Amino acid sequence: MKNYNIPARLLSPGHTNAKTAKNEIKTFILYLAPHTQNAAKINLCPMASKGCAAACLYNAGRGAFTSVQNARINKTNFYISDKSLFIKKLAGEIIKETAKAKKKGEQIAFRLNGTSDQDFVYLLKKYAGLDIADLAPVAVFYDYTKILGKVKKYINAPNYVVTYSRAEDNERDAIAALNMGANVSAVFSDQLPATYKGFKVVDGDASDLVMLNHAGVILGLRAKGKKARTDSTGFVINSNKLNIKQNEQIKATA
Repeated sequence: MKNYNIPARLLSPGHTNAKTAKNEIKTFILYLAPHTQNAAKINLCPMASKGCAAACLYNAGRGAFTSVQNARINKTNFYISDKSLFIKKLAGEIIKETAKAKKKGEQIAFRLNGTSDQDFVYLLKKYAGLDIADLAPVAVFYDYTKILGKVKKYINAPNYVVTYSRAEDNERDAIAALNMGANVSAVFSDQLPATYKGFKVVDGDASDLVMLNHAGVILGLRAKGKKARTDSTGFVINSNKLNIKQNEQIKATA
Protein backbone atom coordinates (compact mmCIF):
# COMPACT_ATOMS: atom_id res chain seq x y z
CA MET A 1 0.00 0.00 0.00
CA LYS A 2 1.36 3.45 -0.92
CA ASN A 3 2.21 5.74 1.98
CA TYR A 4 1.94 8.91 -0.12
CA ASN A 5 -0.17 10.80 -2.61
CA ILE A 6 1.38 12.65 -5.53
CA PRO A 7 1.00 16.34 -4.61
CA ALA A 8 -0.21 18.91 -7.11
CA ARG A 9 3.03 20.86 -6.64
CA LEU A 10 6.41 20.09 -5.16
CA LEU A 11 7.82 23.62 -5.13
CA SER A 12 6.56 26.27 -2.72
CA PRO A 13 6.64 30.03 -3.46
CA GLY A 14 9.38 31.80 -1.55
CA HIS A 15 7.10 34.48 -0.13
CA THR A 16 5.80 31.91 2.38
CA ASN A 17 9.21 32.03 4.12
CA ALA A 18 10.06 35.17 6.12
CA LYS A 19 13.69 35.23 5.00
CA THR A 20 13.13 34.19 1.40
CA ALA A 21 10.39 36.81 1.11
CA LYS A 22 13.23 39.37 1.28
CA ASN A 23 14.78 37.98 -1.92
CA GLU A 24 15.00 40.49 -4.74
CA ILE A 25 13.98 37.90 -7.34
CA LYS A 26 11.12 35.40 -7.37
CA THR A 27 12.13 32.25 -5.52
CA PHE A 28 10.77 28.72 -5.17
CA ILE A 29 11.71 26.25 -2.44
CA LEU A 30 11.40 22.49 -2.13
CA TYR A 31 10.46 21.56 1.44
CA LEU A 32 10.84 17.96 2.55
CA ALA A 33 10.73 16.55 6.07
CA PRO A 34 14.26 16.61 7.53
CA HIS A 35 16.27 13.89 9.18
CA THR A 36 14.33 10.62 9.50
CA GLN A 37 10.81 12.07 9.53
CA ASN A 38 9.49 9.73 6.86
CA ALA A 39 7.94 6.28 6.65
CA ALA A 40 11.21 4.59 5.73
CA LYS A 41 13.21 6.41 8.43
CA ILE A 42 15.85 7.38 5.87
CA ASN A 43 17.95 10.35 6.94
CA LEU A 44 17.69 13.14 4.36
CA CYS A 45 20.19 15.25 6.32
CA PRO A 46 23.03 12.71 6.66
CA MET A 47 25.58 15.09 8.19
CA ALA A 48 23.28 16.93 10.58
CA SER A 49 24.83 17.40 14.02
CA LYS A 50 22.96 17.12 17.30
CA GLY A 51 22.93 20.89 17.63
CA CYS A 52 21.66 21.34 14.09
CA ALA A 53 18.90 18.79 14.59
CA ALA A 54 17.80 20.45 17.83
CA ALA A 55 17.80 23.96 16.36
CA CYS A 56 16.24 22.98 13.02
CA LEU A 57 13.72 25.54 11.76
CA TYR A 58 11.55 22.81 10.26
CA ASN A 59 8.73 23.74 12.64
CA ALA A 60 9.20 27.50 12.25
CA GLY A 61 6.71 29.75 10.48
CA ARG A 62 4.15 27.81 8.48
CA GLY A 63 6.02 24.64 9.45
CA ALA A 64 4.36 24.86 12.86
CA PHE A 65 1.05 23.79 11.31
CA THR A 66 0.33 20.06 11.36
CA SER A 67 -1.13 20.23 7.86
CA VAL A 68 2.12 21.71 6.51
CA GLN A 69 4.23 19.10 8.30
CA ASN A 70 2.06 16.29 6.95
CA ALA A 71 2.35 17.72 3.42
CA ARG A 72 6.14 17.75 3.71
CA ILE A 73 6.21 14.20 5.04
CA ASN A 74 3.98 13.14 2.16
CA LYS A 75 6.40 14.71 -0.35
CA THR A 76 9.29 12.98 1.38
CA ASN A 77 7.59 9.57 1.23
CA PHE A 78 6.93 10.21 -2.47
CA TYR A 79 10.60 11.11 -3.02
CA ILE A 80 11.87 8.00 -1.25
CA SER A 81 9.29 5.61 -2.75
CA ASP A 82 9.48 6.72 -6.40
CA LYS A 83 12.55 8.88 -6.86
CA SER A 84 12.42 8.80 -10.66
CA LEU A 85 8.84 10.06 -10.89
CA PHE A 86 9.46 12.64 -8.16
CA ILE A 87 12.50 14.07 -9.92
CA LYS A 88 10.76 14.16 -13.30
CA LYS A 89 7.88 16.10 -11.73
CA LEU A 90 10.34 18.44 -10.04
CA ALA A 91 12.15 19.02 -13.33
CA GLY A 92 8.86 19.81 -15.05
CA GLU A 93 8.02 22.47 -12.44
CA ILE A 94 11.49 24.02 -12.69
CA ILE A 95 11.34 24.19 -16.48
CA LYS A 96 7.82 25.66 -16.41
CA GLU A 97 8.68 28.41 -13.91
CA THR A 98 11.93 29.22 -15.72
CA ALA A 99 10.04 29.57 -19.01
CA LYS A 100 7.59 31.99 -17.35
CA ALA A 101 10.43 34.08 -15.97
CA LYS A 102 12.24 34.13 -19.33
CA LYS A 103 9.08 35.30 -21.10
CA LYS A 104 8.78 38.20 -18.65
CA GLY A 105 12.47 39.05 -18.95
CA GLU A 106 13.02 38.21 -15.29
CA GLN A 107 15.42 36.06 -13.31
CA ILE A 108 14.24 33.28 -10.99
CA ALA A 109 15.80 31.37 -8.10
CA PHE A 110 15.36 27.85 -6.78
CA ARG A 111 16.36 26.41 -3.41
CA LEU A 112 15.89 22.66 -3.65
CA ASN A 113 16.96 21.85 -0.09
CA GLY A 114 14.70 23.97 2.08
CA THR A 115 14.78 21.40 4.89
CA SER A 116 16.91 18.57 3.49
CA ASP A 117 20.44 17.94 2.21
CA GLN A 118 20.27 15.96 -1.03
CA ASP A 119 22.12 16.32 -4.33
CA PHE A 120 19.14 17.29 -6.45
CA VAL A 121 21.33 18.79 -9.18
CA TYR A 122 22.80 15.33 -9.81
CA LEU A 123 19.39 13.65 -9.53
CA LEU A 124 17.77 16.06 -12.00
CA LYS A 125 20.37 15.14 -14.60
CA LYS A 126 20.24 11.42 -13.81
CA TYR A 127 16.46 10.89 -13.79
CA ALA A 128 15.14 13.79 -15.90
CA GLY A 129 18.05 14.63 -18.19
CA LEU A 130 17.95 18.22 -16.90
CA ASP A 131 21.28 20.02 -16.63
CA ILE A 132 20.51 23.15 -14.63
CA ALA A 133 23.45 24.91 -16.31
CA ASP A 134 21.31 25.00 -19.44
CA LEU A 135 18.81 27.22 -17.60
CA ALA A 136 21.37 29.96 -16.93
CA PRO A 137 21.29 32.91 -16.75
CA VAL A 138 17.52 33.01 -16.20
CA ALA A 139 17.49 30.44 -13.39
CA VAL A 140 19.89 30.44 -10.46
CA PHE A 141 20.00 27.65 -7.87
CA TYR A 142 21.35 27.79 -4.33
CA ASP A 143 21.56 25.59 -1.27
CA TYR A 144 23.01 25.15 2.19
CA THR A 145 24.79 21.89 2.96
CA LYS A 146 26.83 20.15 5.61
CA ILE A 147 28.43 17.89 3.00
CA LEU A 148 31.87 19.30 2.16
CA GLY A 149 32.07 17.05 -0.91
CA LYS A 150 29.04 18.83 -2.38
CA VAL A 151 30.74 22.19 -1.91
CA LYS A 152 33.86 20.92 -3.71
CA LYS A 153 31.80 19.34 -6.49
CA TYR A 154 29.88 22.50 -7.35
CA ILE A 155 32.37 25.24 -6.42
CA ASN A 156 32.68 26.33 -10.07
CA ALA A 157 29.09 25.68 -11.19
CA PRO A 158 27.78 28.55 -13.37
CA ASN A 159 24.38 28.93 -11.70
CA TYR A 160 24.48 26.85 -8.52
CA VAL A 161 25.85 28.38 -5.31
CA VAL A 162 26.35 26.08 -2.33
CA THR A 163 26.99 27.48 1.14
CA TYR A 164 28.56 25.20 3.75
CA SER A 165 26.76 25.16 7.10
CA ARG A 166 28.97 25.34 10.17
CA ALA A 167 27.98 23.27 13.20
CA GLU A 168 29.55 22.38 16.53
CA ASP A 169 31.35 19.37 15.05
CA ASN A 170 32.56 20.55 11.62
CA GLU A 171 34.44 23.82 12.09
CA ARG A 172 37.59 22.38 10.49
CA ASP A 173 35.63 21.59 7.33
CA ALA A 174 33.97 25.01 7.50
CA ILE A 175 37.41 26.66 7.42
CA ALA A 176 38.37 24.40 4.50
CA ALA A 177 35.27 25.52 2.61
CA LEU A 178 36.13 29.17 3.23
CA ASN A 179 39.69 28.65 2.04
CA MET A 180 38.44 27.20 -1.25
CA GLY A 181 36.30 30.30 -1.80
CA ALA A 182 32.91 29.01 -0.67
CA ASN A 183 30.66 30.82 1.77
CA VAL A 184 29.92 29.36 5.19
CA SER A 185 26.81 30.02 7.26
CA ALA A 186 27.21 30.27 11.03
CA VAL A 187 24.63 30.93 13.72
CA PHE A 188 25.40 33.52 16.39
CA SER A 189 23.53 34.03 19.66
CA ASP A 190 23.15 37.80 19.37
CA GLN A 191 24.90 40.57 17.44
CA LEU A 192 27.00 39.54 14.46
CA PRO A 193 30.75 40.09 14.80
CA ALA A 194 32.72 41.85 12.05
CA THR A 195 34.91 38.76 11.64
CA TYR A 196 35.09 35.18 12.85
CA LYS A 197 38.22 33.04 12.70
CA GLY A 198 39.76 35.76 10.56
CA PHE A 199 37.00 35.73 7.93
CA LYS A 200 34.59 38.56 7.17
CA VAL A 201 31.05 38.15 8.50
CA VAL A 202 28.14 39.52 6.45
CA ASP A 203 24.48 39.66 7.43
CA GLY A 204 23.03 36.38 6.13
CA ASP A 205 19.57 37.32 7.41
CA ALA A 206 19.29 40.26 5.01
CA SER A 207 17.87 37.87 2.39
CA ASP A 208 18.28 34.28 1.32
CA LEU A 209 20.28 35.35 -1.73
CA VAL A 210 23.09 37.19 0.06
CA MET A 211 25.36 34.27 -0.80
CA LEU A 212 25.10 35.10 -4.51
CA ASN A 213 26.92 38.39 -3.96
CA HIS A 214 29.83 37.07 -1.89
CA ALA A 215 32.52 34.41 -1.93
CA GLY A 216 34.67 33.12 0.90
CA VAL A 217 32.78 34.92 3.65
CA ILE A 218 30.73 33.87 6.66
CA LEU A 219 27.01 34.41 6.35
CA GLY A 220 26.10 35.33 9.90
CA LEU A 221 22.68 34.17 11.05
CA ARG A 222 21.04 35.14 14.32
CA ALA A 223 19.71 32.34 16.52
CA LYS A 224 15.98 31.85 15.98
CA GLY A 225 13.57 29.75 17.98
CA LYS A 226 13.72 28.76 21.64
CA LYS A 227 15.96 25.73 21.10
CA ALA A 228 18.53 27.72 19.13
CA ARG A 229 18.55 30.60 21.63
CA THR A 230 19.19 28.16 24.50
CA ASP A 231 21.67 25.98 22.60
CA SER A 232 24.51 24.53 24.67
CA THR A 233 26.07 22.22 22.08
CA GLY A 234 28.23 24.84 20.39
CA PHE A 235 26.09 24.91 17.26
CA VAL A 236 25.20 28.51 18.11
CA ILE A 237 28.29 30.68 18.59
CA ASN A 238 28.08 32.78 21.75
CA SER A 239 28.37 36.37 20.48
CA ASN A 240 28.89 37.83 23.94
CA LYS A 241 31.88 35.60 24.75
CA LEU A 242 33.23 36.25 21.28
CA ASN A 243 33.01 40.02 21.73
CA ILE A 244 34.70 39.81 25.14
CA LYS A 245 37.55 37.78 23.65
CA GLN A 246 37.94 40.17 20.71
CA ASN A 247 37.96 43.21 23.02
CA GLU A 248 40.65 41.59 25.18
CA GLN A 249 42.77 40.96 22.06
CA ILE A 250 42.36 44.60 20.97
CA LYS A 251 43.43 45.88 24.43
CA ALA A 252 46.45 43.54 24.45
CA THR A 253 47.70 44.95 21.13
CA ALA A 254 46.94 48.59 21.98
